[in-house]
Amino acid sequence: MNEQTLDTYCRKQPGTTHDYQMDWECDRYHVGGKIFAMIGGDSKGVRILTLKCDPMRAEELRETYEGIVPGYHMNKSHWNSVYLDAAIPEGLWERMIEHAYETVLQKLPKRVQQEIKSE
Repeated sequence: MNEQTLDTYCRKQPGTTHDYQMDWECDRYHVGGKIFAMIGGDSKGVRILTLKCDPMRAEELRETYEGIVPGYHMNKSHWNSVYLDAAIPEGLWERMIEHAYETVLQKLPKRVQQEIKSE
């Protein structure tokens, strides 16, 4: 998967904001002020997409796909990092981004959720 496609897909989620974290050298995607996705590199500079994930689903994805690992520099239970050259099925990238977005959105106050949904 290429970074431009991932960036476009992350940005199209309703209410998403984007920034670039200089210290981490990564693009960050937020909903309601909370991060749901990041595009950056691992300790060797290999490009990864890091996504918020339900802990049970996170573990299942790691066991199923070699290119999905515990979140780099994040809480290993709630975040996965996916190598951009990982061999994963068509459409899984999008589903993982949507899951990350929804996971964060559902934790926001109901009022904020309604504001985002009505944009």
